[in-house]
Amino acid sequence: MSRAGQRRSRAFDPLRLDVFQHLFAAAAEEMGAALLRSSFSTNIRERRDFSCALFDGEGRMIGQAAHLPIHLGSTPMSVRAAIERVPMGPGDAVLLNDPYCGGTHLPDLTLVSPVFLRGSQRPDFFCANRAHHADVGGAVPGSMAGAEDVHGEGLRIPPLHLVRAGALERETLALVLANMRCPAEREGDLLAQWATNRIGERRLASMAAEHGADELCRRARELMDWTERLARELVRAIPARRVAFEDVLEEPSGARPRIRLLLERRGPTLVCDFRTSDAAPRSSLNATRAVTHSAVFYCLRALLPPGTPANDGVLRPVEILTRPGTLVDAAYPAGVAAGNVETSQRIVDVVFGALAELLPGRIPAASSGTMSNLTFAGPGFTYYETIPGGAGASRMGPGASGVQTHMTNTRNTPIEDLERAYPVRLLCLELRRGSGGRGQSAGGDGVRKHLRFLTEVHAAFVGDRQETGPWGLAGGESGSPARLRLRRPGARAWTRLSGHWSGRLPAGSEIAVETPGGGGHGRAGTRGR
Repeated sequence: MSRAGQRRSRAFDPLRLDVFQHLFAAAAEEMGAALLRSSFSTNIRERRDFSCALFDGEGRMIGQAAHLPIHLGSTPMSVRAAIERVPMGPGDAVLLNDPYCGGTHLPDLTLVSPVFLRGSQRPDFFCANRAHHADVGGAVPGSMAGAEDVHGEGLRIPPLHLVRAGALERETLALVLANMRCPAEREGDLLAQWATNRIGERRLASMAAEHGADELCRRARELMDWTERLARELVRAIPARRVAFEDVLEEPSGARPRIRLLLERRGPTLVCDFRTSDAAPRSSLNATRAVTHSAVFYCLRALLPPGTPANDGVLRPVEILTRPGTLVDAAYPAGVAAGNVETSQRIVDVVFGALAELLPGRIPAASSGTMSNLTFAGPGFTYYETIPGGAGASRMGPGASGVQTHMTNTRNTPIEDLERAYPVRLLCLELRRGSGGRGQSAGGDGVRKHLRFLTEVHAAFVGDRQETGPWGLAGGESGSPARLRLRRPGARAWTRLSGHWSGRLPAGSEIAVETPGGGGHGRAGTRGR
């Protein structure tokens, strides 16, 4: 290439940059397709409870697939923890789930692999994927309920080599699997995660061969800078004043721990101060700092222009303040299983609630605010799923019904696959008509799911918004709260259960889950229900 051509290739070219944005995103999507097709468990294969992303040599996220917000905004901390704690060479893969070391909760196993382009002595990129395993040990099958601290929730894994120089560390794998239920399924999913990162490594090497390693690295930096510019424009548009917002969670003991946020634009920086949030309860509701970052990342990303690359640049103009040992910054040995799935949703509600005061008309009412987590297990099987609810309405129109909202983006398990693979019958799956909050725009409806177990199981449920429904905005009404009920064999009456429940059930037992509707927007009028 001539010098003039080299200068032109180095100049900022928005069209070429957009091409690279899609190349990185497509590589992450290809990783996800590989994980989907090679995994063993229903939760990963059918529900797609996983995420894939690419990172530069410093551990900064440069591209991601359209997977789960809760994973994608928090994975960068896991990647940095792996880089800092474990020297990585070609062909290595590092496994971790430690919630106090960049992780979220124990079922989310993250695998990080370095990518050495031709001639490099240090990693040029990293590939990472995170997948929710249906069980990682602990006191209760499914690893989601019933523990007061992290030791009762499952196996805690600091960053360690699962693969070294292309060879599986068999002793490490044996130790991990010995602490998990259904080890054959866990092994299949872990090996699928390893294969997934190799797909990402292969695709990056192919891109470097076509465009040059220097060009690839430079375009990755430009993409992050581009996103940063758009994020700074968004922050500058926010009024420079302080607002406060808070919301509560439903703790198993009956306490109501609060998440408190002071939100303020100070010059070019948006400050999110969570330091006055309540101390960590003795339950699984505590969110790690990575989860809190992920929720803020999601909220800002949702307000950026369509097509904005989702990468490290999103949070560059944002300062997130937390206090270790609180509900939003878990410190050892606090339980964290529900912090990832429930508290993350409430952090989103709090951030959007504060932004609604600064950006009226741009923010929707609260969505269901819970992932409604159901697990059940028996001899040779464990099953986990999240159940959708109603989305909050907005000035643009009513909320969607029966959808996964905010931090979750998983799919529903097909009835045929559920009943084929597990001893359970699905008796009812329908919308809860009228459960969305009334308003000029009505909130979306939650769902009703009714199951009968054909064998003895150990079941568990974790779900919030059982007592107070999602709030409305601009005069809109709250959505209907959730409800969990149990009917034992031979009984005619249903028993109401709490949102944090686990227990052994005989064959013939039935569970009915009703998820919250979304909040309404605007005062009910001619278009309201």
